[in-house]
Amino acid sequence: DLMTVFWRSFAIMGSMNYERMQGLGYAWSLFPCLKKIYKDNKTKLCDALSRHMAAFNCATAPIPFIMGITLAMEEQNADNDEFDASAISTIKVALMGPLAGIGDAFFWGVFRVVSAGIGVSFALSGSPLGALFFLILYNTPNILCRYFGLFLGYREGSSLLEKWTASGLLDRVTNSAGILGVMVIGSMIATMVNITTPMELNLQGAVVNFQSVCDQIMPKLLPLVATGAIYGALKKNVKTGMIMLAILAIGFVGSAIGLL
Repeated sequence: DLMTVFWRSFAIMGSMNYERMQGLGYAWSLFPCLKKIYKDNKTKLCDALSRHMAAFNCATAPIPFIMGITLAMEEQNADNDEFDASAISTIKVALMGPLAGIGDAFFWGVFRVVSAGIGVSFALSGSPLGALFFLILYNTPNILCRYFGLFLGYREGSSLLEKWTASGLLDRVTNSAGILGVMVIGSMIATMVNITTPMELNLQGAVVNFQSVCDQIMPKLLPLVATGAIYGALKKNVKTGMIMLAILAIGFVGSAIGLL
């Protein structure tokens, strides 16, 4: 039954919308188990489906962990008439924020960047394995997190996350992931953004090479400046297509006049 939820969780973004976000996908993922849990009580089944179609939004990789906790609580609700069903929604909402932060920090900020960096390095050398390495390196921890998270959430419930939060482990892990992500991005700028200038200035017989001057100030200074400019444009909500056109235009003109 849990494996059915595991496979269905991959489609949670299939009905993403701005009213309930991932709510419909969440309810659809749990439906086979909910139907089994409430097989003798159609009213509670309808209540459970309505409860899980409410607005929900989280990073996709840790969502099965929340689903596991949800199913454990739904079983308690089915077996105990005095169980407070509103606690199920409360736990879901409480877990969305911290797990979204962890999921984004690791899977978007670390695993995706590191995997893309390794894949791009292979692709730049002409190897078709670049795309394959990216997919394997990014999806392996993603799938493992989904699988083990679902069963861990079902077995341990919310007590595990409470222990991590109380001990401060949750904050330390999130902070470490952010630092690692920034380090990886800095390394990618230095190794994969290649911008140089051939400009030279003749001062009374002494030739000054601008690239050498830039390297003395800071190695890879031009790639850093270019990346900072692009980042600044993105922060000002300049469209990505416009930025790409600007890069092409500046590169073409700069090469034509001997600036780049």
